[in-house]
Amino acid sequence: MTSRPRHQQHHQRSLRGNMHRTRARSIRPPVAHRQRGANHASAHFSAPETWHEPHTSPEIRYIHQPAGNGFLHPVTIAEVREQIAQLPARFTQPIEVVQFSSMTRKRSLFPLYGMQWGPNIYLYPIEASLQETYHRPPDPQQLIEARMFGGVWRQTNQIWTLTWTLETIRDFYLNNVLVHEIGHVNDLRNTNSADRERYANWFATEYGYRKSRGRI
Repeated sequence: MTSRPRHQQHHQRSLRGNMHRTRARSIRPPVAHRQRGANHASAHFSAPETWHEPHTSPEIRYIHQPAGNGFLHPVTIAEVREQIAQLPARFTQPIEVVQFSSMTRKRSLFPLYGMQWGPNIYLYPIEASLQETYHRPPDPQQLIEARMFGGVWRQTNQIWTLTWTLETIRDFYLNNVLVHEIGHVNDLRNTNSADRERYANWFATEYGYRKSRGRI
């Protein structure tokens, strides 16, 4: 995942409470991305995404868009809702919208697994073949995560592929991608993009991977 520069990265959690919600309507908080595989596109490029205005309802709003031709959403709204319900309420209360976004032409230039934008979380589809293809090798973090969740990296000449099954990609999205973005929503302290990423990685490991394996 890559993030915007520091002045855009920091999201003050001023969206809690009606008074602060009203004040925040003219503010579009920064973006934090959960980048796909080994695609090292510019950190400053991001295809436009729908910004949902803050709302006062205590319930999370779920929005489902078609995955797009040749893609699928590896998890359902019901599965995401259940996963969120298992987390402590203090972590889920700030979330306002979870959107299952379509894969568009622009998005395919900078593919993501997920994105946090203010109190909103966006989950992106994956190839229906369950195989991602890249022209650069994965970094160590990507190798570790694939091993943790059952994804398999292979190299053929100068092409790297990351292959999933329906079970492993579902596990990865629910216990890594989704929880990683929830970590970003709850990160009130860090302003540096590297520190924010470290926190989100820790949060996903603690409340996603370890929790799902009964280790906490």
